[in-house]
Amino acid sequence: MADLFDTGAAAADLPTTAPRPLADRLRPRTLADVIGQEQVLGPDAPLGVMLASNSLSSLIFWGPPGVGKTTIARLLADETDLHFIQISAIFTGVPELRKVFEAAKLRRQNGRGTLLFVDEIHRFNKAQQDGFLPHMEDGTILLVGATTENPSFELNAAVLSRSQVLVLERLSLADLERLAQRAEQELGRKLPLDAHAREALLEMADGDGRGLLNLIEQVAAWRTKDKLNTDALTTRLMRRATKYDKSGDEHYNLISALHKSVRGSDPDAALYWFARMLKGGEDPRFLARRITRMSVEDIGLADPQAQTICLHAWETYERLGSPEGELALAQAVTYLALAPKSNAGYAAYKNAMRAAEKTGSEPPPKHILNAPTSLMKDQGYGDGYAYDHDAEDGFSGQNYFPDTMKRGVYYTPVDRGYERELKKRVDFFAKLRAKRNG
Repeated sequence: MADLFDTGAAAADLPTTAPRPLADRLRPRTLADVIGQEQVLGPDAPLGVMLASNSLSSLIFWGPPGVGKTTIARLLADETDLHFIQISAIFTGVPELRKVFEAAKLRRQNGRGTLLFVDEIHRFNKAQQDGFLPHMEDGTILLVGATTENPSFELNAAVLSRSQVLVLERLSLADLERLAQRAEQELGRKLPLDAHAREALLEMADGDGRGLLNLIEQVAAWRTKDKLNTDALTTRLMRRATKYDKSGDEHYNLISALHKSVRGSDPDAALYWFARMLKGGEDPRFLARRITRMSVEDIGLADPQAQTICLHAWETYERLGSPEGELALAQAVTYLALAPKSNAGYAAYKNAMRAAEKTGSEPPPKHILNAPTSLMKDQGYGDGYAYDHDAEDGFSGQNYFPDTMKRGVYYTPVDRGYERELKKRVDFFAKLRAKRNG
């Protein structure tokens, strides 16, 4: 269910009269109580299969906040009779880790294993991550790490090779509704919201179960006789800030979604992702740069005007600033999404770069070299050069590649947009070249 539940062992030490947060009161007691994450917990899913075969391995839980990482780790320890230890990479240094490992060794000698749950494991540096390896290999600990960042980038290959990465997903609206109903049962009353306001409350949680329970706790404390509508709810309750880390996964995921929506000629989806990034606090200058790149990479010569429009939108933003200048960028996004697409120029550039790398330092043919000195003339520089303006159709058809190199074909224009005209020119010159060369 939601990672509602990262209160740790400290909650158990509180006096029984101390108020307990709703999230803590609703902490699942078994894996069957967890809401959501069927792709991980189902009978045929990775954890379901591991538990059924009694072969639990080290794990990395990758997912956004509030989706159940801590809760599932704690329940796995219960189901496998392992001693549960929870640490956070933010607050734990090497001395504390040594103590954890020593205690786990003693525990193992006494016949009991240890499930070590490491929250924010990606915040450990390489040396600290390497410190887990011998204790994982000899069975002193079963490591369960939790991270909101892509493990491929943030975790050592050695740790990843000894663990299975499980992706936990944000809770769906249906999952959140089940959680809300469970909260109402615990509270002993219904939330004072009409149907639309209730849906708005679920959307405010943004897939975060713990966040939803915190919102529900606030709503349940209101003393009102009538059900509140959406306007009344949003007046009393601020929407949770959108999850967006300008240097993390969300940054790269959203710019990827924007780029692919433009490439897929979907202006509505492109504008949505553009707006999501702006709402998350992205620098419009970063967006201006990436939009201009899209015009070069995915549209190119199919619409030569696209790049100019992006540069003008960028300049407009610099002159107007936010929020007015962002409209110019939005219009550029719309134009790019609707423009004819071609990556022929991009592909031609990469093909030419590969050929240049392969052929090394092959010299140009001598007939296209200038000969400013008599020595160079004696060496044959410029001999046989045909001046294209004097040739029929203004085209000589001479070879401009190195003499020892087979003629390359790198640019293959598509039959879309302005490149349709360029394709006619490429074909025209190819026929003339064949004619001139017999």
